[in-house]
Amino acid sequence: MTATGLPTAPAAHRPAHRDPNVLRWLAAYACSMVGDSVYYLALSWAAVQAGSPAQAGIVMSVSALPRAVLMLFGGVVADRLGPRRVVIGSDAVRCAAVLAVAALLFLTSPGLWPLAVLALVFGTVDAVFMPAVGALPARVTSHDQLARVQGMRGLVIRLSYVVGAPLGGLGVAVGGAAAAFGLAGLLIAVSVPLLVSVRVRELPAEDRSAAPTPTPTPWQDLRAGLTYTRRHRVLAPLMLAIALGDLGFVGPLNVGLALLADRRGWGAAGMGWVLAGCGVGAGCASLLLTVRGRLPRAGLVAACTILAGSVAIGALALVPGLVGAVVVALLVGLLAGLSGALCQALLQTETEPGYLGRVSAVSGLVSLGLAPLSMPVSAAAVGAYGTTPVYVVSAAVCGLGGVVALAAPGVRRAELPR
Repeated sequence: MTATGLPTAPAAHRPAHRDPNVLRWLAAYACSMVGDSVYYLALSWAAVQAGSPAQAGIVMSVSALPRAVLMLFGGVVADRLGPRRVVIGSDAVRCAAVLAVAALLFLTSPGLWPLAVLALVFGTVDAVFMPAVGALPARVTSHDQLARVQGMRGLVIRLSYVVGAPLGGLGVAVGGAAAAFGLAGLLIAVSVPLLVSVRVRELPAEDRSAAPTPTPTPWQDLRAGLTYTRRHRVLAPLMLAIALGDLGFVGPLNVGLALLADRRGWGAAGMGWVLAGCGVGAGCASLLLTVRGRLPRAGLVAACTILAGSVAIGALALVPGLVGAVVVALLVGLLAGLSGALCQALLQTETEPGYLGRVSAVSGLVSLGLAPLSMPVSAAAVGAYGTTPVYVVSAAVCGLGGVVALAAPGVRRAELPR
């Protein structure tokens, strides 16, 4: 047992894919992610049924503001209380909130207000859940297994997308939004006892001595985390590379792809095939890391895959046929999935244990706060200039992230532990 009373993972070394402790955590994460997918489908369906399309859009976006505003303080909470405890508490709150709304919808027709409150609760809880989830892998496995765990986590995320939507649709078809919300709550509930059974790895003595003592106030903790990230020779340029890569990636692969499919005459089915190709590529990247466990010269590989992925993004707008676009999208998914997993593994191995929650919060804010801003900009630019120039500019922004990573000696020379 640790000094905090949490169970401790054994010191014996095991590959992550054969470690029951890691597999229990992944099972809990899978249940939580599938539950999330069912929840979002149920929320969108219930909002459309209860209000106008504009009102439904507002309900769906309510969670974004508290998540973005509170994310950095969520990292402080994860570092102060421990990521395992925060994840357990977050899943318990989300489960209770979803089941309460399911019961309310089953008993009456309350309109949009409980859906808006639920979305607000989810966004607030996500602000602490996401940094804690990012910090937890380093506490359930050894550093040399973090790349493999990132690959396994990527496979779980792909699985949750594949399984969650059909389950949510089945729930709506059988019992309406109330049944779908109930199913989401039960799935999230399953994750809680699994998380309770996960054993937290005790930090080595040198890591414990390096871990910072919490400062008196959360504000000071936050400033210390931001200063630590800004001054780190690997983390600072890596965060900038991630931000640029996501800014160049999100717009073309979301709203930009819908506009491209419309202008090329591929239709919704064609767009679905392109997205499927991207998903398959990302799944292959996750599988590669799961099998290999470690890639040498991880920093250099991450930088090069960001650069190569930017070229593939630009090529999407130049491929006239659907089959060619699917092949290019598969390449985009493979390169983006590989670079993303390697960047996350490097963030975790380069960060001192006491800062993991705050560093994960900065990374999450970059991806969830800044990158989505490119979607309305991309849509407006496509309307004004057409798809090809916008895709080329997006590819250049993404490629700039690779250039930043290559130009930073700390990132270029960064290695994952053996």
